[in-house]
Amino acid sequence: MKQHQQIERMSPAGAPARIGQGTAVEQSRAVAEVQAAIVVAQQCPRNIQAAIDEMRESCKQKYLAERAFFRFPRAGTTVSGPSVHLARELARCWGNVQYGLVEMRRDDEFAQSEMQAFAWDVEKNSRTSSTFIVPHLRDTKDYGPVPLKELRDIYENNANNGARRVREAIFAILPPWFVEEAKALCERTLRDGGGKSLNVRVADAIRAFEGVGVTADRIETKLGRASAKWTDHDVAQLQVIFQSLQRGEVTAEDEFPAPRVTADEITGGQTVPGTTS
Repeated sequence: MKQHQQIERMSPAGAPARIGQGTAVEQSRAVAEVQAAIVVAQQCPRNIQAAIDEMRESCKQKYLAERAFFRFPRAGTTVSGPSVHLARELARCWGNVQYGLVEMRRDDEFAQSEMQAFAWDVEKNSRTSSTFIVPHLRDTKDYGPVPLKELRDIYENNANNGARRVREAIFAILPPWFVEEAKALCERTLRDGGGKSLNVRVADAIRAFEGVGVTADRIETKLGRASAKWTDHDVAQLQVIFQSLQRGEVTAEDEFPAPRVTADEITGGQTVPGTTS
């Protein structure tokens, strides 16, 4: 009994008391899978030209192009860039790439999870990973950080935070020229609009934003010109914004602030008693 207690005191904090049969089998399977992936990658090296052709074909698809970029507000400005959807598709096209997100430890006492995101070019044995802490909190404008209690909320919070790290890990192992060409092609696909005329795409954009409560005059204010003068680039930008709205990355108020009401509009231009004009 004393020997058993001594062993427990020497065990690392948070370590499991024993390893179950299922865990042991999974560990062995993971080792074998890694070894097999290296062998297969060496026996079937990527065809770079085929990877480029597949990337170009994928980036011509409107479905991917609309999801290829993200936007979110930060410190009064809007940050944008290539999305995790584009990163995953490029990893598939490039081939012999593994990536993922692992929850290494969940600490309910301190309300946080320890996560690891990684990407690995198996053929070149180029690997990048990052380990980070995700607090079980959700930022809100009205109440600040709000603790998360439901398991589903914690899972979604971890997945959303981890997706950004997975995106950066994938882009870190892909050739920069490969990524830059993909971004340019997706932007071209957005500007092209699937073969629709510019007038039709403008009308579709206005209709889509009206469906989420954004009027045409607010869009015109943001772009700085009337809808009749919108360009292909303007409509492409609106498509990216709309997809970000749908994913909850930004809000309509972030992108299209409502116009401020002036004193003249409130009073109808009449002087209020007790004030000077």
